[in-house]
Amino acid sequence: MSSYRELLAQREKLEKQIEEAKAREYAEVLNEIKQKMADYGITLAELGGTRAKAVKPAGRPRAGVAPKYRDPASGSTWSGRGKPPRWIAGQDREKFLIEK
Repeated sequence: MSSYRELLAQREKLEKQIEEAKAREYAEVLNEIKQKMADYGITLAELGGTRAKAVKPAGRPRAGVAPKYRDPASGSTWSGRGKPPRWIAGQDREKFLIEK
């Protein structure tokens, strides 16, 4: 039976081999996918969309929304958009309004 340290060393060696194999095959697989997409007229939208972080539409940057409510106990704030935090959920929101 192999010792713990020997098994860890084997795992490191295997992980390195896996990464090397993936790097070697990546370009070939990518070219194959591109060729099949071109042959059959497949678009990115048909595959389920694009990579949202890689392809961003140009435009003005979105500004954050000013907080509308504040928890007096912790000082946490909430803009009033999205799911309400626990400290305000199910309560009268008037008493948490931030004075302007």
